[in-house]
Amino acid sequence: MSETYGKIAALVISGKGEELNSIVKQTLEAGKAAKEIVESGLMPGMDAVGQKMKTGEMFIPEVLLSARTMQGAMDILKPLLGEGDTIGAGTVIIGTVEGDLHDIGKNLVAMLLEGAGFKVIDLGTGIKPQAFVDAVKAHHPDIVGMSTLLTTTMPKMEETIQALQEAGLRDQVKIMAGGAPVTQDFIDKIGGDGYGASAAAAVEKAKEMLG
Repeated sequence: MSETYGKIAALVISGKGEELNSIVKQTLEAGKAAKEIVESGLMPGMDAVGQKMKTGEMFIPEVLLSARTMQGAMDILKPLLGEGDTIGAGTVIIGTVEGDLHDIGKNLVAMLLEGAGFKVIDLGTGIKPQAFVDAVKAHHPDIVGMSTLLTTTMPKMEETIQALQEAGLRDQVKIMAGGAPVTQDFIDKIGGDGYGASAAAAVEKAKEMLG
């Protein structure tokens, strides 16, 4: 079966959605469990995509295509994943902070995190500090991820951390942030835990934090 899983991974990397969906259905019909298909085929494919992005072999449009391709296969498999079948690296809440409506980077990180086995709750863009707090109360995530592309909205990251502190939730989550103007020094200064210089680096950091 490893040949089939290698093929599934290759189709994720090349972004061939129709072919991938077809082979996923065939593999299910052959009696393989949905969880096994995800863990042995889809996730290694997305891992490879993350690595290729890091080394400059793949660029954002190709990575997005791969992520969408995987998402299509996950739509087939999700209903078949039993309650006990958590593909569990952890749960991440992610959003672009208040005042910023950019979402390409955030979406890319969310897709790669899902590909790495994380459950991702994407709050969207322009998210107020209190909305992050409410989401943490509702979903009990392991990680809160914040994104911004504007220097003018960077202070909202600190406000969000303060809001989590005031709500007594700060110690329950790891806080990551990223975006063009963000640096590790800035994250350290505002009391965050981690920073990803790229989408692939953010996923590696998230794995490391919960490892």
